[in-house]
Order: sequence, then C-alpha cells, then structure tokens
Amino acid sequence: MSKFILAIDQGTTSSRAILFDDKRAIAGVGQKEFTQHFPQDGWVEHDPEEIWDSVVWSVRKALKEAGAKASDVAAIGITNQRETVVIWDRATGKPIHNAIVWQDRRTAALCAQLKKAGHEKLVTRKTGLLLDPYFSGTKVKWLLDKVKGARRRAEKGELAFGTIDSFLIWRLTGGTVHATDATNAGRTLLFDIGKNQWDKQLCALLDVPMALLPEVRDCADDFGMAEESLFGAPIPILGVAGDQHAATIGQACFEPGMLKSTYGTGCFALLNTGADMVRSKNRLLTTIAYRLNGETTYALEGSIFIAGAAVQWIRDGLKLVKEASETGPLALKADPSQHVYMVPAFVGLGAPWWDAEARGAIYGLTRNTGPAEIARAALEAVCYQTRDLLSAMQKDWKGGGDTVLRVDGGMVASDWTMQFLADILDAPVDRPTILETTALGAAWLAGMKAGLWPKQAGFAKAWARDTRFEPDMAAKLRKSKIAGWDEAVQRTLTR
Repeated sequence: MSKFILAIDQGTTSSRAILFDDKRAIAGVGQKEFTQHFPQDGWVEHDPEEIWDSVVWSVRKALKEAGAKASDVAAIGITNQRETVVIWDRATGKPIHNAIVWQDRRTAALCAQLKKAGHEKLVTRKTGLLLDPYFSGTKVKWLLDKVKGARRRAEKGELAFGTIDSFLIWRLTGGTVHATDATNAGRTLLFDIGKNQWDKQLCALLDVPMALLPEVRDCADDFGMAEESLFGAPIPILGVAGDQHAATIGQACFEPGMLKSTYGTGCFALLNTGADMVRSKNRLLTTIAYRLNGETTYALEGSIFIAGAAVQWIRDGLKLVKEASETGPLALKADPSQHVYMVPAFVGLGAPWWDAEARGAIYGLTRNTGPAEIARAALEAVCYQTRDLLSAMQKDWKGGGDTVLRVDGGMVASDWTMQFLADILDAPVDRPTILETTALGAAWLAGMKAGLWPKQAGFAKAWARDTRFEPDMAAKLRKSKIAGWDEAVQRTLTR
C-alpha cells in the first residue's frame, strides 16, 4: 500500500519537495534554488523552465533520500508562491515570457491609473484585495499588451494563464489539466471571493480574456495525475493551496480567531475569520483561507513584502555574513545604545501602508554603526512590521480572546528574533515542532483527500508546540522602540 505523501513547495527563491511518511514525519527532502532576474528597478522575474526543472529535480532527490519509489506515493500536494504569473502556449506548454513575480512593481502606474478612475472600491468589494502591483491581474494585462501577438492569441484560446500551481499541474499532467484552487484564484484581482467564480466585470476592467483562465477547484480535490514518465509511476495530485494558506492549514488554524505568521522571503499573517468575510477598514486584505467540500473559510491577511529577503540582502548584497543563520548571533553583538531602524521597502511597502513607490532606508546611522547594528535592524524590522499587521487586525476583527501567534518559516529558527517578536507584540509566540508547516499543509490536503490522513479535528489535535516565547520587555522601552519605528516608516512613505 502507498504510504507516502509528497508535498511540492514551490517558493520564491527555491523549490522543495518533502516526502512525509504515514506518521506525518519527514522521510526525504529535495531542495534547489533558482535564479532571480531583475531586469529593471522594481522588476522581478523567474524563468518558468528553471522552476520546472528545479521541481522535478527536488522530487527525485526527495524520493531517493527516502529510499522510496513513485509507486510508494499515494498523492501529491502542491503549494506555491502566490500571485506570480505565467502565460504559456496550450499546444507546446512553452511560456511566452518569464514569470512575473509577486514582488514585481512594473504595473504600479496602471494601478494608480485605475485607482484614480475610481475602480478600487469595486475591486475590493468583489476580491477583498486592493489595486496594487502585488496581485496577478495587472501582470497578466502587462504580458498581453507587451508580448507581441499575445493578446490576439489569448482571445483565440491558444494561450493559458496560471499562477505557479497551475503551471506545475499542467506540466505534471502532460497538459491534460488546466486548473487552480480557490486560494490562488482569489489573489488574481479577477475572482469574486463571495460568489467563488471568475468575474466578467473584473476581467473586462483589466482586459483579460476569460479563455485564458484555469478551472477553479477546492483545495482538496482531483487535479489530475502526474505522468509516469516523470518519476516512474503515475501519482494523483489531490491538494493545492497558495503558500500562506497552506501554512495556515499546516499550523492547524482551523478555528476563527486563530492566527499564524510565516517568515520566508516575505512575511504573511493570516487571521481565520471563519465563514465571516470581514471587510478591513485598515487596509488589510480579505482573502480565502481555504475551501473544502465547497465551503469557504475566510481570513484577514497582512502582507509584508520583505522579511527573509532582508537577511538575504545582508548576506548577498552587503556580504556581512556568509550564511543567513549567522545574522542572529551577529545581531546579539549590536550596541544597545544605538537606535538603528531599517525600513526594508526594497520593492515598496505592503500592509497596512501599500506604498508601491517607497524604497528601503536605514535611519539612525552613526560612525559607530557596523554590521551588528545593521543585522539587528533587519531582524527587528520584521518584528515591527508584524506588529503593524496585528494592530490593524485587532481593529478590524472583534472576535475577542488573547492573541497567541503561531509562527513558521526559515526565520523562526532564530530564538533571538522570536523573543524580540514576542516583546514587541506584547503577546506569546508559539513555534511548532514541525517548522515545515507550508509543506505540511499541502501534504495534509492531499493525504486527507486520499483518505490516509485525519480530518481537521484529528490533524489539529496532533499539532505540537516546540517553544513558547513570552514577552519580557519593559512597557516603557517597548513604547520607545515602536515610536522610533513609526517615525522611520513615516519618513520612508512617499505619500
């Protein structure tokens, strides 16, 4: 009997494949980084072919590490970087252009134009989103307008659009399935999250032919069969969710009021609001947390574009460290008397500011400022931004109860960072025993659909905490630090 579940976690800087055994323990891992392309200031692209190759390589590596064959795998779950756009030829499967990444800001002027024309209220009412270059829809329009012949071919039905999950499903199934799930569809600016369907009015507004769009399915659903030629045996694809939604599931945040924050390239906090589609008054996003058995659970989301990416910049750009893991120990050496703030607006500022034109800045530099102070400022910035998100959420949602934040992602391995997070939030922070919660969420969707893993209640019961970080900072110091951060942000905003 097939006993493994394979999670494909296609992220912003690398692709990972994780094989979970029948006890939901990690049996094998494959991971491969791929190239980041920056054609112009604020533009970010990926080569879809390189992404595809990295996924196939990672799956084969995970199988090999586990000593498993494809026939031992019961199902595949896919989770992906959201909002990143690919358009490909239906006949050949070849992309017509590089993927435009969620961080990309090239459509800022178009978004500003649509706002000025008064369209944002309609877009927000239907999608829960704002008119920002972050989301997929304006990227699709850009590709159709800029790639020669693309619009004509799209209108004739010769091209297909998808976020990365759709592109992988198409490739895995040999072009037999063009589909996505509700969480990814809900981030395109083209999907009505109340009616759970593509919206003709929004597609017309962004000039996107509906012939381009994939079919939208539940998060736990039949997405076709991965071809035998890829891994040695056909494997059903039974789960799909965007990375932040998969992490919400992996953290077992199934009850209204439960809150998680994932620290990867960016940082994304989701608050489960149940069947209630809460409309934010503080420029947060209303989003689909997940859709199971046709029933939609909603969430409030705050999006920070740069989190772990700031650590990457310290490593690769400034070359202050050789490994990202060295940043925490370096920050410990910082002079506590220096008040250095980094506002990492490398690709604009996300929630609750939504300033696409803002750019990164460091404040409070002195002649004594060195690598340790800059490292500390980068890590602290993630925590300050999380506080901004949670503060906005508490104003929007009156569900009550004390906040406990469940955290995951690469940065949470740093005890120093997590303690500062608890201190600045003045709330407990829980780090789980399994940090690969995004992959775990995708695996649960597939494993549950395959009938091998427990339903929601059983899965939630198995969630285990590794460490709780309790706040331990004097209120006066916390207030002073937050005031300094707020001033730094105000100086960085362009409007």
